[in-house]
Amino acid sequence: MRRLFIAVCTGSLLAFACAHDKAASSPASSSPVPTPPLTPQATGQGGAASTVDVRATAAAIEILKGGGNAVDAAVAAAGVLGVTDPYSCGIGGGGFMLIYLADEKRVVAIDHRETAPRAMSREFFYEGGAPIPMMEVLTSGLSAGVPGMVRGWEVALQRYGTRGLSEVLQPGIRVAERGFEVDQFFVDQTTRNVDRFKLFSSTARVYLPGGKPTPVGGIFTNPDMAKTYRLVAEGGSRAFYQGEIARAIVDTLTNPPMAPDASRKVRLGVMQLADLEDYEARVREPVKTTYRGYTVYGVGAPTSGGLAVSLALNLLEGYEPASMSRVDFLHRYLESSRLAFADRTAYVGDPEYVDVPVDGLLSKAYAIERRKAIDPARAAPREVPAGNPFAFQVDPSPAPRMAATVPAVMGSAALAAAELDTPDRETTHIVTSDKAGNVVSYTCTIEFEGGDGIVVPGYGFLLNNELTDFDVPKSPTAPHANIPEPGKRPRSSISPTLVFKDGAPVLALGSPGGSTIITTVLQTLVNHLDFGMPLLEAVAAPRVSQRNSADGASQAEPEFLASPEAAALKEKGHVFGNAGPVAGMNAIGAVTAIRFNPDGTVTVVAEPKRRGGGSAMVVEGAAK
Repeated sequence: MRRLFIAVCTGSLLAFACAHDKAASSPASSSPVPTPPLTPQATGQGGAASTVDVRATAAAIEILKGGGNAVDAAVAAAGVLGVTDPYSCGIGGGGFMLIYLADEKRVVAIDHRETAPRAMSREFFYEGGAPIPMMEVLTSGLSAGVPGMVRGWEVALQRYGTRGLSEVLQPGIRVAERGFEVDQFFVDQTTRNVDRFKLFSSTARVYLPGGKPTPVGGIFTNPDMAKTYRLVAEGGSRAFYQGEIARAIVDTLTNPPMAPDASRKVRLGVMQLADLEDYEARVREPVKTTYRGYTVYGVGAPTSGGLAVSLALNLLEGYEPASMSRVDFLHRYLESSRLAFADRTAYVGDPEYVDVPVDGLLSKAYAIERRKAIDPARAAPREVPAGNPFAFQVDPSPAPRMAATVPAVMGSAALAAAELDTPDRETTHIVTSDKAGNVVSYTCTIEFEGGDGIVVPGYGFLLNNELTDFDVPKSPTAPHANIPEPGKRPRSSISPTLVFKDGAPVLALGSPGGSTIITTVLQTLVNHLDFGMPLLEAVAAPRVSQRNSADGASQAEPEFLASPEAAALKEKGHVFGNAGPVAGMNAIGAVTAIRFNPDGTVTVVAEPKRRGGGSAMVVEGAAK
């Protein structure tokens, strides 16, 4: 069994492996950051980390080895991912971080979701009384929310970390300056976005050198990104939200850097300097439920992930997997997901703007009532209506006026399931733990693959298009919990999750994947907790995702479609579509997770194949 290189090598902050250290004898500024071997699972102690990218995971481990805690390590990993996985996350976006503080034995959530500019309103998404076509909004200044990433990092580090931005951003600076070797997945992502990236001179300059993607094995550098990280490292969040970077962001959105030969015009944004200067991250209480003796924590609104996962688990808790076949339990998993999505779509929005019935959605009594809608023998043939969680609120109060009318407009949103809730929506997930027992489950994003497609000129980072996460009903006067409003945070599906048993952490996990994040986390929990699969097997297993689409169908990976379970489920009326409407993408989610073992060790895992495979490491232990 191969010993983890980080346990036996010393050197710089990113001293990846002894062999690589010897090979990299040229000056740091001229040699690319070496790529250590990928390992999807590791078991050991002293701390752990897992991400989609081996350099990001190694950065987290080096921070842990240097005495940093799990929060420091998570931010360091995110900083590197902003360079190596820039189409999924970066400082032009935001995220949700779930933290277990071991010394206080409590869980906190940091919401650094993007916000709509103050000048934004639903009218901007309509033209001639009809919703603007989604693809026109997707790649535009109009779709960008105020980035929350840097403020979220700073809040996390100041409140719960032990290091500052000046230290944890150093790995990202190094990778951006020295570059890294491009793999096939990076090339595929770039290739899918060539037409969008060519519209903007600043984006083409960074991601299409010579007019085309950097080839496999080529070295990709981003010196402008290194410059931006240095400014933030030296000046903190103020350097991002005020001054030259803020001015550049506003100018980019209100006056996009169009290429001279751009094939079309793009819609302008309305962000102002005051929107950036006034941005605030929120420290929120997590949502939680219990499931077969476990306590499950997630992040609440404005992300729907924690609430939807909790509701689906509450529904599933009424069934005993040992007393039925796997097919029968999978049937109930799919139908529970269907009901949870109906409620999630109807009722979850920014809690500062709408009355989200959190207590009702989490109520065990509500789950008992809602479970009656599940036919144990047949799948629902089409989209199902939302339930009435307001009747189960701890302190019942009249439902908001929109509550009675929301179900009538479900499924009619121009930017909802029919067009954008597909697995190609990009995000990334990070899990870290440290020797003191602190744990972080962290999902960050710029929304669609490549965000809005616009790089801020001279600063090297892509901006998000998170405002496409708002719902835009066909009628501009239709009510909805998730309509665009000034300063509002769009609903998300991000689902960082922590699982405890008898007060001690058992599991940390999360995933990217748009709205399939929710079902990916849920299915991984079912695989591990109900079916007893080892964690890596639970993560690698073929996936199926039911999200209450209008036609009633579930999306499934090819391996699931070919399984006996799929055939048996079809006999129960389930209809499946092949996940992967975009060429080259046939996977749902990309999980990273940590299991806390009874002997005091941890087992950390990453996807072994999806998205080219992820990277799992421990401070002291063995990789598999």
